[in-house]
Amino acid sequence: MHYKLYVFASFLWLSTFAASAQQQVLNDTFPDSLTASHTRKQLNDLSADQYLKQTFVKGSVSLNYRLLLPEGYSSSVKYPLVITFHNSTRIGTDNESQLEPLARIWLRPVIRQQYPAFVIAPQFQKRSSNYYPDSILHCLISKPSEDVYLLPDLIREVKNKYPGIDTNRIYLVGYSMGASTAQNLMNISPKTFAAMVSIAAVPDFLNLNGVKQKPVWLIHGLHDDENAYKGSELLYHAMKGNPNLLFTTYNKLDHNLITIPLLLTSQIPAWLFNKHK
Repeated sequence: MHYKLYVFASFLWLSTFAASAQQQVLNDTFPDSLTASHTRKQLNDLSADQYLKQTFVKGSVSLNYRLLLPEGYSSSVKYPLVITFHNSTRIGTDNESQLEPLARIWLRPVIRQQYPAFVIAPQFQKRSSNYYPDSILHCLISKPSEDVYLLPDLIREVKNKYPGIDTNRIYLVGYSMGASTAQNLMNISPKTFAAMVSIAAVPDFLNLNGVKQKPVWLIHGLHDDENAYKGSELLYHAMKGNPNLLFTTYNKLDHNLITIPLLLTSQIPAWLFNKHK
């Protein structure tokens, strides 16, 4: 029943967005604990074997990552590339735990069939984004760790190996620290990426001129007591005039529940896949 409601809500959301440009959407969805547990279990029960284990090496540093190839991959077809970033609880070296639920949505059979894509899921050995107080904005801001600067070279290496990657459709997705990292990378190299989904981030204001016209979907819970909602709200206003900007506020959700309404629907791939550079 809850899944059907999410699908219906997804349809309404997509219809609303298609009719207008920059906007803020307020959402009162509140999944109960059973729904949240069931949602996570469905994704965690999916086999991740199709995510190939890889390691990128540059000089004396290395970065583990998982690589998912498109369903029915053909070298003669062009596919999008999605880079999905994990939160701080998935830091490590096992090259497994970074496959949090947001990374596992790309394993769902319906998504694999309807939205075939390459997916890269890096795993950072330490925080990929660090937070600092900003005395002017009166909020925390995020800055990337040095390992984030490996990503453009990693993307280049994967593109060289798989020329079927559509360089006009490279997308960033992240939750919590991973969303901050997505923002950091978009600010570092805005010309590389076609669109970004940022969920519960600490914001990055470094290169507003470079990203001001980019398709960006900011998502945050009003009751987030880990990464304050205020940060996304300030970023939304700082990007005023971006016709490709969407800000979804979940009025009743906190940090831990914020991804739940998105995981068993096609909202994220559906929004991303019609965005091009």
